[in-house]
Amino acid sequence: MRTQLKKIIYEILEISSSTNLYSLADDIIIQFLIVLNITAFIASTSPVFSIEYKKIFEDIEIVSSLVFSLEYILRMWVCTVDSKYSHPFWGRIKYALTPLSIIDFVSILPFYLLLLFPKLSFVYLISLLRLLRLIKISRYSESVRTLGIVLDAKKEELFATAFAVFILLIFASSLMYFVESSAQPQSFGSIPDAMWWGVVTLTTVGYGDIYPITPIGRFLGSMLAFLGIGIFALPAGIISSGFSEEVQKRKQQKITENLEQSANFKSVEMPGGSEVSFEQKLPAIALNIENSSALMKLCVDRTKQNLGTAFESEEIIRDLAVHLYNETCRKFEL
Repeated sequence: MRTQLKKIIYEILEISSSTNLYSLADDIIIQFLIVLNITAFIASTSPVFSIEYKKIFEDIEIVSSLVFSLEYILRMWVCTVDSKYSHPFWGRIKYALTPLSIIDFVSILPFYLLLLFPKLSFVYLISLLRLLRLIKISRYSESVRTLGIVLDAKKEELFATAFAVFILLIFASSLMYFVESSAQPQSFGSIPDAMWWGVVTLTTVGYGDIYPITPIGRFLGSMLAFLGIGIFALPAGIISSGFSEEVQKRKQQKITENLEQSANFKSVEMPGGSEVSFEQKLPAIALNIENSSALMKLCVDRTKQNLGTAFESEEIIRDLAVHLYNETCRKFEL
């Protein structure tokens, strides 16, 4: 009975299936509390709202923190259902050290610290950790999970780009220090001071609080600004290509699943011995044509990407269409 209950709670909390009403209700409640809690936290920083709605903000924090605490305890209890965390002690330790579990724990920590040490000033700074609750939405948001998958897949390229930016920043800041330190000892008194100017220039923000005044310094600054435009476009391109690849991968998986579904269609005999009529076959035929044509389109698009303008033959497209027609007729005995 206890094992069965753990499995049920595990499916509600961890699997998050839209077909499970309890799981769906859990997802909606937790997401609503996260958004409500973050909204209350932001509004509480306003002098007007913090006085007028102080009691409401406190109640929201108490209720949401207790719910998040209960959720964390239940996750720790049922995590042993997963074979990766099956050990009753070390399995829970391993689960507690996963990134999302750490975020869950840290996000509820400020509530208990303020409860135990209300007069300690540093605790109010720790309350900023409540913002980590926003990351909890990644458990329930497909788009956030997709972003995480893309960043993980492209981590090597992003790291290489970040390393290149860091090297460029060191060189540019060092050169600017030696060029401008004599003319502006207060602004460019050290390489770390010059690095602030380098960051602002590389990102093309240009606050204007520090800028070169010597001819060589201005030349170096203009060159760094042009480099910044190009080098900071690299991460955006890497991430966008990662999203495109992930979307294509999911489309291909969906097409494959649908093709397998349509491939399982067989001519079923009616009780009287007669086969299924053409009208009854139509949904399966439509599904087969739709998925097959989508798969062909995907292959054509990929081929065009690889071969460029060299792949523009209408004859190939026509042959694919004829093949799809003949295959459909054969498969459904039309």
